[in-house]
Amino acid sequence: MITLAAQRKLVNQIALAMSLMAMAFGLFWLIWILWTTLDLGLAGLSANLFTKMTPPPGASDGGLLNAIVGSTILVGSATLLGTPIGVFAGIYLAEFGQRTWLGSATRFINDLLLSAPSIVIGLFVYAIYVAQIGKFSALSGVVALALIVIPVVVRTTENMLKLVPNSLREAAYALGAPTWVVVMRVTLRASAAGVITGILLAVARIAGETAPLLFTALSNQFWSLNMNEPMANLPVTIFKFAMSPFKDWQELAWAGVFLITMGVLGLNILARVVFREKHKL
Repeated sequence: MITLAAQRKLVNQIALAMSLMAMAFGLFWLIWILWTTLDLGLAGLSANLFTKMTPPPGASDGGLLNAIVGSTILVGSATLLGTPIGVFAGIYLAEFGQRTWLGSATRFINDLLLSAPSIVIGLFVYAIYVAQIGKFSALSGVVALALIVIPVVVRTTENMLKLVPNSLREAAYALGAPTWVVVMRVTLRASAAGVITGILLAVARIAGETAPLLFTALSNQFWSLNMNEPMANLPVTIFKFAMSPFKDWQELAWAGVFLITMGVLGLNILARVVFREKHKL
């Protein structure tokens, strides 16, 4: 007869084995994806990639300069637009709206945005902006990407502020500090590393988004910095080149995949390093 202790040990071993199998399954596909990206992406790297524009069909000396610059502009502008909104909303939820109906409604809406497919956000911006003005534009792409940034920053900021001990707030209030000083110079400063981590993770998420840009910024075969016109970007360029029958375009697509993958990987590593250094202090 199996004792209770032996039964618990058996259940624990089965659960541990299943967990390890699930981890191995996930790592297998991750390693395969990374290996394919490195194998095909490194082959497409060259000086032309960073110095020349996207080529027409059949050309063999093109690059991704306009797409790289366009993605940098779109991601940077969306981050600048969405980050302040997300931080201030997170501050309100953590410091003022914990038991208010507005705070509850804001959390509910933020959860919906956080879980909404990016293509839905792209269609929303297309309906309310692109369709109204009658043309695609980089500005509409910025708005779509900012709507993806905001809920990530809101959630991270709220969670990080809630981790700050109330004793710090009480000490600041005891010294006569007003509420805005307590928030800006005590709680927000104490949680700065976590908030920055959330911002970096939001940037990493939008860096490779394709669906929202297909309905907003679209793409541009030529060099353009006009925010009211379609703008080249890496995700849409990769989609277009990877689906083409031209080998040169496919090589450029894999090179673009390599750039985005390394960029996102670098941002995630940076975010974890920043958060870890904060815990050491």
